Amino acid sequence: MIFVETLLRGAFVLEPEPFEDARGLFARTWCQREFELRGLETRIAQCSTSFNVRKGTLRGLHYQLPPASETKVIRCTRGSLFDVIVDLRPCSETYGSYFAVVLSADNRKMLYAPTGFAHGFQTLEGSTEVFYQISEFYSPERAAGVRWDDPALGIPWPEDERTIVERDRNYPDFQWAPTERS
Repeated sequence: MIFVETLLRGAFVLEPEPFEDARGLFARTWCQREFELRGLETRIAQCSTSFNVRKGTLRGLHYQLPPASETKVIRCTRGSLFDVIVDLRPCSETYGSYFAVVLSADNRKMLYAPTGFAHGFQTLEGSTEVFYQISEFYSPERAAGVRWDDPALGIPWPEDERTIVERDRNYPDFQWAPTERS
């Protein structure tokens, strides 16, 4: 696997190194040893999937509060999406900054989002499916979010027509969002 660190310390784009032959390809999408060598989280408490019928579906920006803070590995297994993480670590030099990448079934890239980041995405085509490996169990009472269109973040969401639920539409701006410091 290829680990490409983003401008947000501790967050990586992961690229499988496919072995191809006449049958197709084979590539690792997870290796505990390679994650450990880089000091990254290796615990997987649960895996989840998100299926999105419409192009323009926007989910996020979600995270969980301590002690249920999550590290996530996000992969698009069908379709494509504009994937975004936001650094909510108050002591980080990139606090309040975002990173975005297109994940697709075709490019097979993944995003490693460490603890202390909010995550969201917008689908770029219909019938898009997302697969998550998550370090902690979901805890509804610890679930939180940041407003997807907070002007202070300036995320350039690609699709003007959006499907977004009321909860995600009404999260607070990142400066008012609860974090580990709250």
